[in-house]
Amino acid sequence: MGVRGYDEVMRLALAEARLAAATGDVPVGALVLGPGGSVVGRGRNRREELADPTAHAEIVALRAAAADRGSWRLDGCTLVVTLEPCTMCAGALVLARVDRLVFGALDPKAGAVGSLWDVVRDRRLNHRPEVLGGVLAEDCGALLAGWFAAHRQVDD
Repeated sequence: MGVRGYDEVMRLALAEARLAAATGDVPVGALVLGPGGSVVGRGRNRREELADPTAHAEIVALRAAAADRGSWRLDGCTLVVTLEPCTMCAGALVLARVDRLVFGALDPKAGAVGSLWDVVRDRRLNHRPEVLGGVLAEDCGALLAGWFAAHRQVDD
């Protein structure tokens, strides 16, 4: 499936991201699709809400998918996320054996799927998922840019 094939799913991830913004978290949303294409896990950033540094959207979605499937192995699954994963999240999706990563906006400050590092394509690791970036990148980036602009004005 190409970039356009994931537009609808990315819109669902964007809806999760908006829920994160409503609780004061950076608006990042994620979904895990099972092998048949159904949603088996949802997540949004919840670090502020839960006071948990590991509560990134991807981690929350991966945990939900593992609970749904009854296994930590998420082979055959696709992780769809609005922002390029950080090192923690990239490592987690590799360890979970996710087959495919689909993301929206690049993260030039912390991205670990090509921007700063490329964890998911590291040949030293035992699993390398397929990667498709740039899905609704403008929409994903605009949501983040708007949130950060509003928070900078409040903090000034």
